[in-house]
Amino acid sequence: MKILKLISLFIIVNFGSLAFGSWLMGAGASSQWYRSLNKAYWEPEGWVFGVAWTTIMICFSIYLGFLSNELIKKNNLRINQIFSFKFNFPTLFLIHLFLNISWNYIFFNQHMTLLALIDIILLTILLFYFLFKFSPILKFKSIFILPYCIWLIIATSLNLYIVIYN
Repeated sequence: MKILKLISLFIIVNFGSLAFGSWLMGAGASSQWYRSLNKAYWEPEGWVFGVAWTTIMICFSIYLGFLSNELIKKNNLRINQIFSFKFNFPTLFLIHLFLNISWNYIFFNQHMTLLALIDIILLTILLFYFLFKFSPILKFKSIFILPYCIWLIIATSLNLYIVIYN
């Protein structure tokens, strides 16, 4: 039951941050600015982004639920103690939220594509850090972070293309 509570908590937080990030995008991909950019030929259709982010946030929430549960068991903690800053987990998660949300604002709202590229590279590094640091704890359950890592590689390549060709 504890694992379901943790996953539910992360679903609420992750989808809330996704909604906030979407709000910061303004017109986003439908804006005149974005439509006028030279974009990579491998950029997916618009509908793919919604499906991808929904899948990513569900998988990442499951990953975070499993990770939190394992950290609680390993360190003999109560649920609320996992979010104590004695552990680097909450710090890493908050940095992740900041980078993920801010990319939308930097890229779509401020049109600062190079700064957005730096942001998404840092986010990608952080997610791979999650993957490698916590794989010994989660083992096969680490598979739930892979959709996010793969998507970030694609998104980083799209952002890089825009920086180079615009």
